[in-house]
Amino acid sequence: MKINVAFILSVLFAVGLVALGFTFFEISKERSLLKDELLSTNSVIAEEFNNLFFLNPNSAGEEFRLQKSDSLALHYKLLGVAVYYGNNKLLPGSPDVRPYLIHSEKSVLQSVKSQKPVDNFFRIKGKTVFQYIKPVKNPQNANNAIILYTDAGYFRDILRKTSGASFLRLFIQILLIVIATSLLIRWGVFKPINGIVNWIKSIKSGSTEPLNLTSPVKFLEPLHKEIRSIAFAMQEARAVAEEEAKLRSTAEAIWTPDRLKEEVKKILADKALIVVSNREPYMHVHSGKDIKVIVPASGMVTAMEPILKACGGLWIASGTGDADRESVDRHNKVAVPPDEEKYILRRIWTSAEEEEHFYYGFSNEGLWPLCHLAHTRPVFRAEDWKYYKSVNQKFANAVIEETKHIEQPYVLVQDYHFALLPEMIRKERPDAIVAIFWHIPWPNPEFFSICPWQQEILRGMLGANLIGFHTQFHCHNFLETVNNSIDSRVIKESMSVKIGDKTTYVKSFPISISFTMKDYDKKDEGQFSSSELLAQQGISANLMGIGVERIDYTKGILERFLAIERFFEKYPSYQGKFTFVQIGAPSRTLIKSYSDTVSAVEAEAARINAKYKSKDWKPILLMMRHHSHEEIMPYYKSANLCMVTSLHDGMNLVAKEFVASRSTNDGVLILSRFAGASQELRGAIIINPYDIEQMAESIRNALEMPKKVQQKRMKQMRQVIVEHNIYSWAASLLRTMVSIQG
Repeated sequence: MKINVAFILSVLFAVGLVALGFTFFEISKERSLLKDELLSTNSVIAEEFNNLFFLNPNSAGEEFRLQKSDSLALHYKLLGVAVYYGNNKLLPGSPDVRPYLIHSEKSVLQSVKSQKPVDNFFRIKGKTVFQYIKPVKNPQNANNAIILYTDAGYFRDILRKTSGASFLRLFIQILLIVIATSLLIRWGVFKPINGIVNWIKSIKSGSTEPLNLTSPVKFLEPLHKEIRSIAFAMQEARAVAEEEAKLRSTAEAIWTPDRLKEEVKKILADKALIVVSNREPYMHVHSGKDIKVIVPASGMVTAMEPILKACGGLWIASGTGDADRESVDRHNKVAVPPDEEKYILRRIWTSAEEEEHFYYGFSNEGLWPLCHLAHTRPVFRAEDWKYYKSVNQKFANAVIEETKHIEQPYVLVQDYHFALLPEMIRKERPDAIVAIFWHIPWPNPEFFSICPWQQEILRGMLGANLIGFHTQFHCHNFLETVNNSIDSRVIKESMSVKIGDKTTYVKSFPISISFTMKDYDKKDEGQFSSSELLAQQGISANLMGIGVERIDYTKGILERFLAIERFFEKYPSYQGKFTFVQIGAPSRTLIKSYSDTVSAVEAEAARINAKYKSKDWKPILLMMRHHSHEEIMPYYKSANLCMVTSLHDGMNLVAKEFVASRSTNDGVLILSRFAGASQELRGAIIINPYDIEQMAESIRNALEMPKKVQQKRMKQMRQVIVEHNIYSWAASLLRTMVSIQG
């Protein structure tokens, strides 16, 4: 009851305010009309008085003319008249007018000086008087004027009557409109909406009958359509959940390329999937007179390749192979993989200058060290930022071009090279569903604030509907950074950021590798032993460790070598028995910090080898060139241990590749706590790569760990990877993208 009374009082108050406003407007309009009428009348009368006083000034004496003016004033229902003869000579037409003259002195001078009529109101003895002054040109004296005084009291009476009647009339009219509108909304809007609410409740309870109902009213059709779409999705999700529950205990619950392909057909409903990355999945390079195809060393390529092979679609990337231009059609496209042609690769060409500033400069001297807390100072240059923006725009234009005939395309942007791309795409295609997956860590807000263009980068990323990171920790860091840097609403409960009416969700999607139950059960035969592999390199040893990565200052290779050195100092009995194989592909060597790292790694390996090597043995075998997956696999399979000692990392797929390769379920993974994989692979020996003593001990523990313990740990980790493989990751990411509409 209180709510109803408050509502009624609020409506009456609002209606009163509106009516009052309109009444004020009408009064102002009426006042203006009355004044215009008064001015017009006084102007005509002034002409007659002009004839009396100035056109024939010698026809009668001054006293006679003033007396006659008084009779004329009575005839025109004036209060009186006065005459200005110049030289401050202001004469009243009758004694009654004399008190008015004090109100006319300044106005007369103003009118005579400007030679324009002047009018105003003044009050005297409770009476409102309208004064009209008209200057008169006279051959003898131009400084003359006629002053007419009119009773304007009737203004107040007319306006009082007008305001009262107008307010009452408008109040009643507006009140009737409000009542009619309220009834219309009640019966035309609220009633259908209440029907939709009951309809939703019925759907939530599990009923499928309402799904075939049409909208009760036409204007609610868009809402009805969206809710119906959500209802179908709920029914589908319920069915999928039931199906997965049935399959959970069987191998069918494991994600495979075929299962992902079917899932994509269902969730994308034939909509296009476009992947954008800087690195291309296949490079065409000259080999003598021939052109061969190679797969670049990249964790991102390793992760994304199976998705495009399963889903089809388009991959837009930089063309960097020296034979890339010769291998595309006139649209810069080529079907890949070469022997299967599962999807289309479109190459974007960047100049040497663009590559220097966009890739080497801003991306890898700025953003890479900024996001990796590996104690390398980020470098930010305005010129690099300019090229970073222009190359992002170049890729955005390619996406817009490829999607111009596609309704609501799905765009999956990869990594830190394209932080600005989501916003650029959404500006041109607001209907697109855009996600960006950040393959590297996200630092704390204080560290990220080093970047001079942090707000532009954040706003660029927040143009996406979805931002993905490897770990929840990186998600929280990102949300804190946004909260500290730009005007937005960070909603931690839903892990989202709201700017205006645009919401961006921030989720963790731990990336993985292609590993299915078929791979899990596969038994390798005829593989090399550690001693056989080492013998091929001229080294005699029975135990082997392996490390695989690009030569990068974030990977902790130097710290790893120091730990190996310390291991041999503490446990000299392993000298001549254990060799660590470091496979490292030089990367980004045009950047000084990377070339310095390559030199430091070579120098440190040489120093340690010089310290401990013997005739047919050395502690570290450094293999510094790009190795294919096939070349690396025998080392994975045969090593006694694998060391991943990242100082800061996103996920690190080397750890998962090593575990996946261990079909014999033995071997030990030594894994940095600062790699995202450490949160999943609990069977590893988790270490702090900055603690050299701890790493040295972990090598000994790994080499001396009993086989049963190794197998228990390795089986547990392999089970984690097979259940959460790249196909599972892709399905989760794509499902989330599809569930977010605009």
